[in-house]
Order: sequence, then C-alpha cells, then structure tokens
Amino acid sequence: MEAVGEKIISGYSKYNPEAKRRKKINPLNDIYPALPSNKYDVIYADPPWDYGGKMQYDKSSIKNINIGFEKNIFISAANFKYPTLKLEELKELDIKSIAEEDCILFMWTTGPQFANAIELGKAWGFEYKTVAFVWDKQIHNPGRYTLSQTEFVLAFKKGRFPSPRGARNIRQLISIRRSEHSEKPEQIIEGITRMFPQQKKIELFARKNFIGWDNWGLEIPDTKIKITSQDDAASSAQLSFL
Repeated sequence: MEAVGEKIISGYSKYNPEAKRRKKINPLNDIYPALPSNKYDVIYADPPWDYGGKMQYDKSSIKNINIGFEKNIFISAANFKYPTLKLEELKELDIKSIAEEDCILFMWTTGPQFANAIELGKAWGFEYKTVAFVWDKQIHNPGRYTLSQTEFVLAFKKGRFPSPRGARNIRQLISIRRSEHSEKPEQIIEGITRMFPQQKKIELFARKNFIGWDNWGLEIPDTKIKITSQDDAASSAQLSFL
C-alpha cells in the first residue's frame, strides 16, 4: 500500500470501485426462463459459479512493481462477464424435474469449485462418478498454489446408465487454446453426443444452439448449428493437406 497524505492507496482500493461498477446483477428469480417440461437422459451444464467477488489481477496491483499505481490495474472477474449464482441459488433449480429416472449429468467446474460441483450434483439428485473431461486451455492464469490451466467436466449418474450406449473411445483430455471468456470447446459436447447419440439431451446455461440438443439459458441464439465431429474435422484437415 502507498500513503498519499492521510489516504492509503492499495491495489484493492484501486480495483474495488471499478469492480462494483462492472458487476452483473444476479437475475435468477427475475430473468431466467422456466425449465422445460420435458425429461432428459443427458444433461450438460456449465453453471455460472460465483467466486465471492474474488479478483483476478496481475503484477500491476503490486505497489513495488507499479510504482504509484501509474498504470491501470488489470482486473477481471467472472461476474463482470455474466451474472453469477451462488451455490445455494444453483441448488434451487429444480433439475430433478427434467431428469429421467436413468440420467447422466455432465457438469463444468474449476478447481476452486470442485467440491461445490459435487455438492450441487447431489442436490440435483445425482451421484458423483468421475471426471469425464479435462480441458487443457493452453493458457494459464495466476494461481495461489499452481498456475491455473485446466477446467473439468464431472460426470454424475442417476439410476442406470442410459442405453443404448454410443461411442466408447471418447478421450478424457481435450487440449485446445482458450478463446473468449468462459466459452467452452465444442469438442466436449461433440464427445457427449457421440457417447449418447439416441438419447434426449439438454444443455443448461447454454450460449449456443446445437442441432440434436434442447437448451436453457439467457444467451441462446435462434439459429441451430451443427456440431462438428472429430471425423469431419479430420476429413477437412486431410482435404486441406491434399
């Protein structure tokens, strides 16, 4: 911290006013649409996890590096980009009402939210089974313990495994460079589609509108798009090479 007269200036004091200005308001009760009346065999969710206002910033917030805070402090937080929901609010969503008796839930989470994700899956009526996917984002963020470079998709099950089962050779590790904030690689939903090609599927907190999937969320475009399969991508790459 740095004292100017009697006023103490710190990285936090420089960050906080901007953080308050940019924070999105939680719209759970007022804006989110009602859940559909259908039931699904496969549910794919990317919850807007709340990080309690925790900030992400680089060395520009360190007074010995950014002398007098002459440079703007780099600031970023999830709730600047989209409305986040606390764990207890996420638990209020009646996901049980849209889940078939035999249902698989795939849920995105990060390291800090891992335990909350397992608790949320249980609250929604599912049993945690395994880590279905690990996404290597090829870009890292500062972390308190190690550099934060991966996100996870956890698999939960209710009842029996939905049948008939499709592909059994879907890779767990997806290594693809991160793009826009919170945007997830399509290889994940493509893999799930190949695993369960005949089942009724829904994406929660969706931002895209994929053919073969129902969806629910705040930012769903009207136009349906095709999921590009790994086979299609490989064929295109081969044609380009030729």
